[in-house]
Order: sequence, then C-alpha cells, then structure tokens
Amino acid sequence: MSNKTHRDEKNFNQAALDYHKSEPKGKIEVIPSKPHSSQRDLSLAYSPGVAVPCMEIHDKPETVYDYTGKGNLVAVISNGTAVLGLGDIGAEASKPVMEGKGLLFKIFADINVFDIEIDEKDPDKFIQIVKGIAPTFGGINLEDIKAPEAFYIEQKLKEELDIPLMHDDQHGTAIISAAALINSLEIANKKIEEVKMVVNGAGAAAIACTKLYISLGLTPENVLMCDSKGVINHKRENLTPEKLDFIAQTDIETLEDAVKGSDVFVGLSKGNVMTPEMLNSMNVNPIVFALANPDPEIAYDLALETRKDVIMATGRSDYPNQVNNVLGFPYIFRGALDVQARGINEEMKLAAVHAIANLAKEAVPEAVILAYNLQNLQFGREYFIPKPFDNRLITKVSSAVAKAAIESGIAGKSIADFDEYENQLLDRMGRDEKLVRMMQSRAKSNPKRVTLGNAEEYNVLKAAQILYEEGIAYPSLLGEKKFIQEQMERYGISLDVPIIDPNDDDQEENRKIYRETLWKLRQRKGMNEYKAKRYVRQRDYFGPLMLKHGDTDALIVGFSKNYASVLRPVLEIIEKEKGVDKVAAMMMILSEKKPIFFADTSIHNNPTAEDLVNIAKMAEITVKSFAIEPRIAMLGFENFAAISETSKKVAKAVSILHEKYPKMIVDGEIQPDFAMNADHLSDYPFSKLGETPANTFIFPNLESANLSYKIIRGMKVAQVIGPILMGLKQPVHVLQMRSSVDEIVNLATVAVLDAQRREKKENGK
Repeated sequence: MSNKTHRDEKNFNQAALDYHKSEPKGKIEVIPSKPHSSQRDLSLAYSPGVAVPCMEIHDKPETVYDYTGKGNLVAVISNGTAVLGLGDIGAEASKPVMEGKGLLFKIFADINVFDIEIDEKDPDKFIQIVKGIAPTFGGINLEDIKAPEAFYIEQKLKEELDIPLMHDDQHGTAIISAAALINSLEIANKKIEEVKMVVNGAGAAAIACTKLYISLGLTPENVLMCDSKGVINHKRENLTPEKLDFIAQTDIETLEDAVKGSDVFVGLSKGNVMTPEMLNSMNVNPIVFALANPDPEIAYDLALETRKDVIMATGRSDYPNQVNNVLGFPYIFRGALDVQARGINEEMKLAAVHAIANLAKEAVPEAVILAYNLQNLQFGREYFIPKPFDNRLITKVSSAVAKAAIESGIAGKSIADFDEYENQLLDRMGRDEKLVRMMQSRAKSNPKRVTLGNAEEYNVLKAAQILYEEGIAYPSLLGEKKFIQEQMERYGISLDVPIIDPNDDDQEENRKIYRETLWKLRQRKGMNEYKAKRYVRQRDYFGPLMLKHGDTDALIVGFSKNYASVLRPVLEIIEKEKGVDKVAAMMMILSEKKPIFFADTSIHNNPTAEDLVNIAKMAEITVKSFAIEPRIAMLGFENFAAISETSKKVAKAVSILHEKYPKMIVDGEIQPDFAMNADHLSDYPFSKLGETPANTFIFPNLESANLSYKIIRGMKVAQVIGPILMGLKQPVHVLQMRSSVDEIVNLATVAVLDAQRREKKENGK
C-alpha cells in the first residue's frame, strides 16, 4: 500500500468517525409532525385528547392507519450476525449500519424508520421478539442476518405477520439483478429459457436471486451453483436445505469448468475469482454480473479488455450498470405501505423487476444525464440499469408494486387515481439532499482544479480535504505556505495538494506574468506598474490572476473578509460574459421542500428595472444549469398593483421580460407567500406562473434579498449555498463570512459544475 493510499484511508476512517460523532449523534431522529406550541395542542396530542383515537382504534383496528404514523413507519431490524463485509459483529455494533439504512429509506422514499438491533441469535426467540413489536410498524425490513437462519426467520415471520416484510439482503439484490438480467439478455439477443447460467455463491442473496430468475423463465437444469467447495452437484454431501434445490446432475466440480460454454455468470462471492481465461471460455456476448464489493469477481476494466462483447454489471458506483439495492427497497416498501399491503408477495417483486427494467429503456431525462455529467445515456451495453438519482424510480416502481398488491388481493386499500398518486410521490421527494448528491455526482465525473483562498482557516482546510478525498475537485490552497502547513499540522489534516503562496520564491515567474497582465488591465484606471507589482503579492489579486491565465479552473474566495472588498479585485481582472452589463449573485436555498433561489443577494443595492431584467435572465440560465425549470417571481409588497415606486419598477421589469423573452416563466410584482402558494396563485389566472408555485425569486433591492436569506441561514432550517456569482466569463464564487465546512464544499461543487458547463460550451457540446 502506497503512503498516499494509506493516508487517504486513514483520513477517510477519521472522517467517518467524525461524521458519526458530530452533533446530533446518530443519522436519524424523531421530530414532531403535529402542532405542539399551545396548551390546546398538547392536550390534543396527549391527555386527554389522545384517548379518543385510542378508542376508535380499539373499536376499529384498521383505523390505526388513519390516526397514527404506522402507515409510513418501517422497522429496520438486525441481530448483527452478517453485517456488510464485517461478519458477526453483534447487535450493538450493527447500529450505525441500521441507522444508515433508515437514512436511505427517508431520503429516497420519505419513509420513517426506527432501527432495532436485537441481541438474540436463536432464530425462534428472534422471531418471537419481532412478532411482539410488529404492531408498531407498517412494514419490517430485515437486515444483515446470517444464512441459513435468515431464510427460516423470514419465512416464519411472513407466515405469522400481516404487514410488508422483506429480507433486503436476499430480495433487494435479486430484484435489481433480475431487472438487469432481463435487459442484458435483450442486448445479447438471448432467451432466458435457453441460457446456461453459473451462480458463484450460495448464500442468502445468491439463492434468492436464482429463485427469482427461475420465476422469470430460467430453466433450473441450466443452472450451476457454486459455493466455496465448488459446484453443488449430486456428489456433494452435508448440504444445507436451501442448497438442495440447486443440486446439479453433473460431474463438473470446479468454477473454471462450470463457466465453459455458459452465457451468464452471476457472482455473489468474493473478489477476483474469475480469470480472463474463464471469461474467454464463455459463449458469445457473455453476461457477467460481478457483484462482490468492493472488489468484483473480475475487475470491470479487465473484463472489457478481455472481451469486447462482454455485457457487464457490478456492485460499484464508479462503473456502468451498478446493481444497487437502493433502486428497489425504498420504492417497494413505499408502494406496499401506501396500499396497506399484508405482505410483499412474488407478484409485487416481479412488478418491481419489470418496472426497473422498463425504466432503463425509456428516454433519460436531462436531469439524470446532468447528474452524471454524461453527453448521452441510452439503453445499451453501458446502460441497462437505471441510475440511483433517477427521480422516476419512485413513481414507476412504487406504482407498479402498489398495483400488483391490489391486483393480487394482498392490499388493504386501493388507489383510485394513479396519476394523482404519482404526483403525491413526487411531492414527497421535494427535498434538498438529493440535489446536493446529484451535484456532487456530476462534479466527481469530471473534477476541476479549484483554488481556495483563506486556506489557513480550519473550515477551508477541512473543506479542501473533503473535496480531495471525495473526488469532487482538485483543490489548491492559496495563502501563506508556512502558516497553512502549521495549521494543517495543528488540526491533523493531511492533504497532498498544491499550496500557492503569492510571496514564495517559486511564484516569481508567475508574479512577473501576472503583474504585466494586471498593469495592462488597469493602467488607464489608476494603476501604475509599482502598484501592480505590489498587488500581485496579495492573494485577493493573485487568485483571480491565476484564473485569468488558466492556472486554475475555478476560484473560491472570501470567508474572512467583507464581500465587497473581496469582489473588487475579481471584477477588475475577470471579464463579464457577453451581453452582461452588471454581475449579480444568487443563493440556493435547500429546505425540506423543493430548492428555491434568491437573487440578487449580494451586489446591487437598488437595481433599476433594466437591472432586474438582467438579473432575472442570468438567474434563469443558472437555475437551468442545475436541471431545474425556473419559475420566476419578481417580488414586491403588492400583488399586481404597481402603486408604490418599488412596485412600479418591478412591474416595468416584468413588462420588458414579457416582451423580450415571451417563453420565460416569469411574473410579478407579487408577494413571496403568494408566489409560493398554489391556492393564492389561482386568484391570478392571468399570471404566467399559473397555479404552480415559483422556485426563483428576484428581489427588488439588496436589503430585502440579503436579509431574507440571512434569516433563513440563521434559523438553520435549510442549507444555503452561495452566493453563486452570475455574469462572469470564468467561475469565481465568493464565500459568506465564516462559512461552514459544508457551505464551502457545496459552493466549490457549484464552481466545478460551472467550470464543466463552460468547458462544454467552449467545445461546442
């Protein structure tokens, strides 16, 4: 292991500990979902009011779904006997994993979770404990329970409980890989009933996968399953009951011999057990699912180098076609819960399989393509499984599962209008975290050099470490080298990135070049050569000059200085984009609802109507770069009245926008609460906003915009990203005073996306 690899792993391990240890402890929490501010609220929530729904449920047990949160509550339950790749580490040590699973349920499908770790290895006692607590929950997700006990536990609980229950380690992988199998067979032009399959691995996931493939039409006699001792054939003895179903009448004993002449290899075992020679022995268009993590049974690059016709999936996110359980379990439970299903049956699983498979064949929305920074994404060898950030998964998979539950007679309630149901599902997912993940995923696909000013500050150094280790950007640190190194040692931050000191001897050549540039730019604006020589030793000038000369791809400045003072050198050096008269700044507000955008928050004190037009147009372009359709509200303290001078100014701007850009979705002047409320908007049928709330807000002056976002930031009810500088030819963004680590990381991510967009534009793509 190289020193760098060891250092990165050490840093990551420490970051993982810091992440889990930070306040508040844990990854999920319980928050009140009803008003609780008054005495009356509390009397309704608890005594004496709570007695009324208690008796209603006593008389009509089915009303528990009406009066409690049971219908959106899943238990993630484990005894810690088979945790990830860690093995039997015990119930308590499994808790971080179960909390993590709860987090995934929430962020992907808006399902609440209690994680429950049970210190019991006896299967029958474990079953009794789960049965005893089952009335609390609308569904149960069993997790990280070792085989063969997992089979027995799941089967017995399914027989005795009347709520959705699934062991995700088995069925999650089976469902996603089955969808991948359907599509890969289509690409290979092969029929499932004719192909020969080798399954390497005989644990819970491998057995569940194979059974599901058989239900799709795979011929059992065409399957060879291997465990650590080789092929499970008629010569083997002392097999577990689950393996008995897969005994092959063959003399083949080794994996190497088994794969000869096969069409499909499914690996659910360990890394690097498949050799190039074994891959070459497979039939034309071999399908290889190398699902061991972190090291696949055969490395993706090696497989493609060995066989150009290989059709491959792995369990890794850094290669095409990731078999990722998160494509399934959140949406399967979502659909099951929403119809109060009494279980998760084969029809529901197969519905999920076909929904996932079919989704990969549909035209991919621009938002998904942008999320992965791809030029195109279409069904084929490199894309036959949907991407985890595809927002359509919740509607397609959840609806399919719900329909299957209803049609198979296992649902407790029906859904009258599935179009409306899909709208409700989309409304559930208007959360900010997904957008941040998509932004970071796009950045990682093509990271850029980002120079960070004020690099001696802890928050900046920590942000640089995250950007580097996560592969979001290639950071460089701008500041006094000796002081930065001292601070890194003080804070225990080990980071192998460039440190740029404007006063260092190794910058002498750059200082000469930058001085000449600065003097030429400003010699008729009050700057002489002496001043230029002095200014290039200042980081506020050195950073923009680095960007001007292409020595970095993006620049993040600010943190400890007044915004205007940091911005001044930037505007003196970096040109404005064509057609831009004045630059502006925008904040991205990521709340529990959909993301919203505020402009201008940092630059124009009292913009004219024409300034507002330019700000709105720049905001439209910027919002679209995040794959979000901008709906712009031009704000005032009147609704379409134009009585005050401010309102007249905004109304004039709107009139210009309507005339010059008739396709823009923009209107005003309007009050923000009206612009965000569909019912209020319905009072103004003439408005271009229609009845769909705005997501982009152009403020009439700097004070209102700045104060509004700072109130939100101070309340800590939302993430605030920005200010995002709009209107410059190159990516520069200025931090707020004392930005948090996350705020710096997020703004640097925006800078990378900004640089990517400009690169594509320059290349004519």
